[in-house]
Amino acid sequence: MITTVRDRTAHLASMRRGLAGQRLARRPGDVEHVIVRMGGADPWLDLPDGPPVVKLEMGLPSGADRGRLPLAAARNAGAAATSADLLVFLDVDCIPCPELIERYRWMAQQSGGLLAGPVGYLPEAICGRGVDAEELSRFAVPHPARPAPEAGVLVPECRYELFWSLSFAIRRADFAALGGFCEDYVGYGGEDTDLAFTARKLGMPFFWVGGAWAWHQYHPVEDPPYGHLADIVRNARVFHRRWGSWPMEGWLRGFANEGLIEWDSAGDTLRMLETANT
Repeated sequence: MITTVRDRTAHLASMRRGLAGQRLARRPGDVEHVIVRMGGADPWLDLPDGPPVVKLEMGLPSGADRGRLPLAAARNAGAAATSADLLVFLDVDCIPCPELIERYRWMAQQSGGLLAGPVGYLPEAICGRGVDAEELSRFAVPHPARPAPEAGVLVPECRYELFWSLSFAIRRADFAALGGFCEDYVGYGGEDTDLAFTARKLGMPFFWVGGAWAWHQYHPVEDPPYGHLADIVRNARVFHRRWGSWPMEGWLRGFANEGLIEWDSAGDTLRMLETANT
C-alpha cells in the first residue's frame, strides 16, 4: 500500500489502525506500507502498529513553489519503493475497511486495469473515536456520484473521468504500461484524471470493486477549493495541453462564477484574474 502524507498525522494513525485490522488470506507480512512524506509534521512519531513501513522523504521545491505538493511524483516514488505485484494507493485521510486489500487482490486476479473501490464519508462526530469497522460502515455516507457495488461484484466503467486516486489498486505491470502518474502535474488536481485518460487511450479497463470500502475521515473542505486555486489552474492547463479538454470543470466553473478566473470551457482560455490575489 502507498500513502502520501503531509501534516495529517492523526489521519495517518487512524489509517494504520485500519490496516492492522485487515482480514488477509495471506500472512500479514505480505502487506507492505510505503509512506511518502512530503514535508510537514513528523509522521514517524508514535506511528501505530500495522504492516511493515517503508519510509520515504520527498524533496520539496524551494521558494514560492514550496507549498505545491509533488503528489504525482510522490506516488510514483512510492510505487518504485516496493516490489509488490499489486499496488494499492490510499490517501492519508482514508481508513481501509477490513476487506479492502483482499477485495483488491482478488479482483486484480480476475482482471487487470484500474480498480477503484467505493468511498464512504464519515461525519465529524465519529472521527477520532477509534477504528471500529462495524461502526464506521454504519455511519459512512457513500459518494452520490460514484457507484458502490455489492461486495464481490466487479462493475466495468466507461466514464474514465470518474476515476479518483484516493483509493485504487493496479497491477505493477499495468502501472508501468501507463508510465505512472504524469509528473508535469505539481500540486492539487488533475493527475488522477490524466492517469485514467492514459488508461482509456491504451484500452485498459476501469472497474469499480464492490466491498473494497475506504472510509474518508472528516476534515474541513472548500467547494470550490480556493486554497488550491493556483494549482488547479496550472494543472488544468497541463491537462488541456495533453488531452484537448478541461478537467475539474465543476471547480473551474465555480471559480469563474466568482470572478477569480477567466475560462472558456469550449476554447483554450484559462487564466487567473487579479481579483484572485486580493
